[in-house]
Amino acid sequence: MPLTNPNQELRHDLEEAAKLLKRSGVDLFEVAKRLLAAGDEINADELMMIALSYQKIEDRLAGYAEEVKAGQINRHNPE
Repeated sequence: MPLTNPNQELRHDLEEAAKLLKRSGVDLFEVAKRLLAAGDEINADELMMIALSYQKIEDRLAGYAEEVKAGQINRHNPE
């Protein structure tokens, strides 16, 4: 059964948010590596922890997008 327009939009939004978190996490990790190379271990560790938290949320959003695709989560138009 094809997805309704609201569900297609929801799935797309969830996938886009997950991709944005992934790119942001990679960027943060790169900055953390530079900080570590410069000797700023405390701030590097903090950025790495943030990047890891982004990855966990990204995984959850990607899972929600799959649930929308499978019809387990539905979005309805407001009446």
